[in-house]
Amino acid sequence: MSFNLIKEDKKSDARLGKIKTKHGMIKTPCFMTIATCGSVKSLDSIELKKMKAQIVLGNTYHLYLRPTDKLIKKFGGLHKFMNWNGPILTDSGGYQVFSLAKTRKITEEGAEFKSHINGSIHMLTPEKSIEIQQNLGSDIVMVLDECAPYPAEKKYIDESLELTTRWAQRCKKYFDKKNLKLKKNERALLFGIVQGGTYKDLREKSAKQLLEIDFDGFAIGGVSVGEPSKKMFQAVDCTAPLLPKDKPRYLMGVGKPEEVVGAVARGIDMFDCVIPTRNARHGTIYKFTTQSDIINISKNPKMFYKIVHIKNEKFKSDKKPIDHNCSCFTCQNYSRAYLRHLFASKELLAMRLASIHNIHFYLELMRKIRNSV
Repeated sequence: MSFNLIKEDKKSDARLGKIKTKHGMIKTPCFMTIATCGSVKSLDSIELKKMKAQIVLGNTYHLYLRPTDKLIKKFGGLHKFMNWNGPILTDSGGYQVFSLAKTRKITEEGAEFKSHINGSIHMLTPEKSIEIQQNLGSDIVMVLDECAPYPAEKKYIDESLELTTRWAQRCKKYFDKKNLKLKKNERALLFGIVQGGTYKDLREKSAKQLLEIDFDGFAIGGVSVGEPSKKMFQAVDCTAPLLPKDKPRYLMGVGKPEEVVGAVARGIDMFDCVIPTRNARHGTIYKFTTQSDIINISKNPKMFYKIVHIKNEKFKSDKKPIDHNCSCFTCQNYSRAYLRHLFASKELLAMRLASIHNIHFYLELMRKIRNSV
């Protein structure tokens, strides 16, 4: 089995597990740092290793357009290209196509879109998405799905999830054909994506259809597309219990620290989000308010962190680090005043140091959650 369920929390649906991939073991619950174009913005792979990041997420759409998956394949895959020897999950490109709503066209065949780089026309089919991800050498491959917007009429969401199911079937068929001669430990893992918007019956319908196809893991997609947090959790509440206990569950694009804890309490194992690095680049930094080595796992957790807006004038002469209890490189070496100065001076180092801290915060959050379970 690619997933080993080690322990279940007695007070919630939280789980402790391990996912076995070609490039190593992943302890869950885990957070996947976003390396959109083959790098985590402003950081290199060596720094991520030092921070004990377990897995990164690459973007199929962006890497396909530039430098192209075929070029990366010539370098031996994305792992060698970016000098990262740990596991890599690649998304299918579906979300990026969704974000290009004004310039894309969805058909039974696939998603036709215009490149944001030069305006060239491309067709992303389920088979093409799998081919690109295989060329990248991904450890975890995602099926191509249509990510429906919020809000949307139920009829549209229903038709969209049916299309996603048909695309998932094509992905599985193509994936199995391409990996027919490989042993289990030599091939990537293939995850299906449950859609259905905020409608419970459609989520149940989508999950049932994907379970019949069978995948190595299952993701809950179609969230973090503008819906309120309450609606997102409703989708998780009705979907997670339907997914197999012996396979990993991935909540795509979530989220805020309290959302991560709330989703873990609902049985989710994997997360990704741009929040830690994107917010860092704008001077928004996270800090634990408790020194405990565990986090209270609850569907409605009490706040365990606070946000530091490091650009504020009040930090101009502050000699303290962001968090004197934090062991990250930033907090061990630099003051709040210096970090504020870097942002005020528009120095690139500001974004780098803030990103190091926020990524460390998220990795520590997942470690505390695992300790709790």
